Amino acid sequence: MRVRAFAKINRSLRVVATRADGYHELRTIFQSLALHDTLTFRSVRGPFELTCDDPACPTDDTNLIARAAAQMWSASGRGGAPRGIAIDLRKRIPMQAGLGGGSSDAAAALRVLAKRWRVGDTQVHAAAMSLGADVPYFLEGGTMLGLERGDLLFPLHEPRPAWVVLVLPGFGVSTREAFGWFDAASGSHAVASGRPSPPAVGRVYQGIAAEMVNDLETPVAGRHPEIARIISALRRAGATQAAMSGSGSAVFGLFSDRSAAAAAMKRLSAGSFRTLLTRTLNRQTYQRLAAT
Repeated sequence: MRVRAFAKINRSLRVVATRADGYHELRTIFQSLALHDTLTFRSVRGPFELTCDDPACPTDDTNLIARAAAQMWSASGRGGAPRGIAIDLRKRIPMQAGLGGGSSDAAAALRVLAKRWRVGDTQVHAAAMSLGADVPYFLEGGTMLGLERGDLLFPLHEPRPAWVVLVLPGFGVSTREAFGWFDAASGSHAVASGRPSPPAVGRVYQGIAAEMVNDLETPVAGRHPEIARIISALRRAGATQAAMSGSGSAVFGLFSDRSAAAAAMKRLSAGSFRTLLTRTLNRQTYQRLAAT
């Protein structure tokens, strides 16, 4: 069996505060992209195996795919370590780029293994939340508002499809680094975690949509000025929105047509940056293409 694990960008990312549990309170808008990794599942005799065509990607139990397999195996009532399955990962989503590759891979593994080992949806969603704040989003896809850690999700009206130019500097940024730089620059305070009512969610979305900013962008660009230069270059090339995705280091530009996006990509790839051209996916398309 072969499945796709799609990338995401954050069209907006507001860091509200540091929560009492140490996580950050977020208000973010997720958007799925057509760029994807591919996971191939094979039956084997013996213990669980994970391989990857990118040598920089770990294949031990620190990989979220391996952790997802362990959780589904346990949730199915089986003892010991997972057995009988091997996963070959074809990696195309850049790592440490704020594009959610590891979380998306984990969500894809959860979907397949839950069916294979007959694990219920409630346990799958609980496992997703324990694996990482972004993982629950990748069970849904499309355009979603994420609150609390980013894992309290609300579907949003799907915007018009857009072509996306991704620009990748020659460095990665870890999530821990980006939030640490944000905290050092701005300071934050602990807040109680509470679930907002639907009317409050609507007001939150209107406020975010009016701003469409990434609060992590300034502190990350303070350490890596290339981020700000790439954003400016994308805007000059005609992007309707240009920003850093998530905790970085990838920068995206949105374009209404493919020719404009391709021209911008060509202009930026003339420098020292790696560029990728992809497009947004709505929720219906995402769920169809990600289905097992």
